[in-house]
Amino acid sequence: MNILILGAGQVGGTLAEHLASEAFDITVVDIDGTRLEELRRRLDIRTVQGHAARPDVLRRAGIEDADMLIAVTPYDEVNMVACQVSYTMFQTERKIARIREDAFHERSSLFSSEHMPIDFVINPERVVTDQIKELLQRPGALQVLDFASGRVKLVAMRAHEYGPLVGRQIRQLRRRIPNSDTRVAAIFRRDRAILPEGDTTIEVDDEVFFIAATEHITDVMAALRQVERPYRRVLIAGGGRIGEYLAGAIESNFSVKVIEQDESRAHELAERLESAVVILGDATDRELLLQENIERVDVFCALTNDDELNIMSSLLAKRLGVRQVMTLIGKPAYVDLVVGRDIDIAISPQLATTGMILAHVRRGDVTQVHTLRRGAAEAMEAVVHGGAKNSRVIGKRLDGLPLPGGTTIGAIARGDKVLIAHDDVVIEPEDHVILFLTDRRKRRIAEVGRLFQADPSFI
Repeated sequence: MNILILGAGQVGGTLAEHLASEAFDITVVDIDGTRLEELRRRLDIRTVQGHAARPDVLRRAGIEDADMLIAVTPYDEVNMVACQVSYTMFQTERKIARIREDAFHERSSLFSSEHMPIDFVINPERVVTDQIKELLQRPGALQVLDFASGRVKLVAMRAHEYGPLVGRQIRQLRRRIPNSDTRVAAIFRRDRAILPEGDTTIEVDDEVFFIAATEHITDVMAALRQVERPYRRVLIAGGGRIGEYLAGAIESNFSVKVIEQDESRAHELAERLESAVVILGDATDRELLLQENIERVDVFCALTNDDELNIMSSLLAKRLGVRQVMTLIGKPAYVDLVVGRDIDIAISPQLATTGMILAHVRRGDVTQVHTLRRGAAEAMEAVVHGGAKNSRVIGKRLDGLPLPGGTTIGAIARGDKVLIAHDDVVIEPEDHVILFLTDRRKRRIAEVGRLFQADPSFI
């Protein structure tokens, strides 16, 4: 598949890196020649320097042979015009665009072939907001992901010393929660993936990824570690788009304060928000944090557009006694330096965006893709189509599936039922299969895709 990516920023670069590792031909367009050269040195891709919405630049980039256009420049208008030009002049079949401005989302009919021909629109700030909301609702979770229209959740937690399962084998988990079925999909130990077996022993500081029906998640989390009291007080550093979205989404359920450094923006937020308190000031001001009783705050969310400011304010808040820190970090190199030390959870906008786009890029019947562990692993949801005569999986037990190395099945959503993956479960047509991949090499991902595709030649 030929894919044209417009924009070589953090999202475009991350997406190019993911797709270049798979069986795709990638071309990246950007006006920044230095950034393109850096990508070209690292990745097996083609680059074109120029304005992403100009027909001559698109033609040089190979739009006439492209199967998909992904417009992720920093400018909504450029992304929209590029999709319009590619559709009108070159009949590009599939078009994805990042559109941030809320005004463009007010009419659902705007993005259609009759008006603005974009097949899938993504708003990274909304995606990040939804992720943080989930984490606030699940104290102790490092990551919470939905599958099968919310019926199944994948949750990551860190095993703390003296936790209920530390030093015990995974098979003992079922004894602790006899009324809630679950499966440990993977364990990351000292940055190395472990595919768990029943006799695998959980160690201190393991990151444990488990999957369960949504109604059982609370019980399973309690079995993995001591139950944490609910979050009540949230302090948000940064009143930009994400800070505003989050404050507006949670102010009815939490006590929310927002620190904003720009005076005009602070006044604007105060008018828009209902119960959240807006404070004019610097989130790295120690005296201000103490004045706002930071030691009594449950969660400090650093959500400015400046990675360094987010990290410094988070470190300060943690040392002043805040219970949990969630930090927005765009540069991957920074994440590895701070996560797991003073910063509890790092939120990556580009990885969140990349996961949603990957679900629309992958061939086959993949409906969800989530990157995990900062791109080291992946969780996906695949729908089983076909019948026994043209499917490699229908009618087979899970222990008989030829799964690629580094791949496990966590759960199956079948109609209104959620089946946790045990060896004797048999695959049926239209099952939604949730898989966990710790080996992201292109050969492995391609094998997973082919496994769940209906194949007319298979008998």
